[in-house]
Amino acid sequence: MIDKLAAIHERWKEIGEQMNDPGVVSDMKKFIKLSKDYKDLQPIVDAYKEYKNVIDNIESTRELLKTEKDEEFREMAKMELNELIGKRDLMEEDIRIMLIPQDPEDGKNAIMEIRAGTGGDEASIFAGDLFRMYNKYCETKGWKVELVDETEGTVGGFKEIIINVSGKDVYGQLKYESGVHRVQRVPKTETQGRVHTSAASVAVLPEADEFDVELNPADIRKDTYCSSGPGGQSVNTTYSAIRLTHIPTGIVAQCQDQKSQLKNYDKALAVLRSRIYELEHQKYLDEISSKRKTMVSSGDRSAKIRTYNWPQGRVTDHRINLTMYNLQNIIDGNIQEIIDKLQLAENAERLKDDI
Repeated sequence: MIDKLAAIHERWKEIGEQMNDPGVVSDMKKFIKLSKDYKDLQPIVDAYKEYKNVIDNIESTRELLKTEKDEEFREMAKMELNELIGKRDLMEEDIRIMLIPQDPEDGKNAIMEIRAGTGGDEASIFAGDLFRMYNKYCETKGWKVELVDETEGTVGGFKEIIINVSGKDVYGQLKYESGVHRVQRVPKTETQGRVHTSAASVAVLPEADEFDVELNPADIRKDTYCSSGPGGQSVNTTYSAIRLTHIPTGIVAQCQDQKSQLKNYDKALAVLRSRIYELEHQKYLDEISSKRKTMVSSGDRSAKIRTYNWPQGRVTDHRINLTMYNLQNIIDGNIQEIIDKLQLAENAERLKDDI
């Protein structure tokens, strides 16, 4: 482990030197990547320095015990040695986790798409419940949520809603939410009190920036149309809504949230860029999942990942067989415990692969 950490330390120093190279500074794309790599390696370098200090102290204390004759001093040295060894063992466990290769996209912002699935009006209502759950969760994390596009359900909720979430390590947390979410409850439209099962799908994409995907303006067709839904006098009167089509791939993105056509264009372009980027990112996810029997964040949108059972007040995450009986608390945005357990399960898988 010490050799691996020493190599990372050397790489960190090399990156620092490269960042001071005028040739690199003038290449913005390369400089941004190096800055990110430098920042990502910093916690490991800090841990390495502390770990090395503990190892050195263990060695010097053992050497001392070989020559020291005073019994009282020897007892003190033995106590210190035991403490140092305990600290070393704890640090090694933490460092093993830190050395697990991270998804390079984890630090990115995310675009979240929530769509009603099977279940008609009830599925739209449930999609609305999921949106509010994630919105509250983002508030607790101090993340910024921006609406990109929405299509409301006929009796409430959403047929589709797309949001952009920005902040620290957004994608690394929200990526575990991709998949099909099922709800089991008595719908408001049900007259005989029967429990129905409905579903909504969630897709979480890492937000791609202009350095990740270079789009040729000639490949993008722009269409304008009148926005719909609540929004005041500009609704159905101003061609402010934007629909962008990437001609080579057929991928479409649209935005009607802002009254300004320019702002809608920028938001739609961000979604379009991220959807194109996702094609490559999905290959990465497929490659990882093919190496493991169970992959927590496989990115498979068709996989049923979680069930919310209202009559029993139960939430079950099927990927790790986790069942919790605090449904209302979870629907109120307290999903961090679930995400933490999913991360723990994924790290355990990665550690197995590393052994």
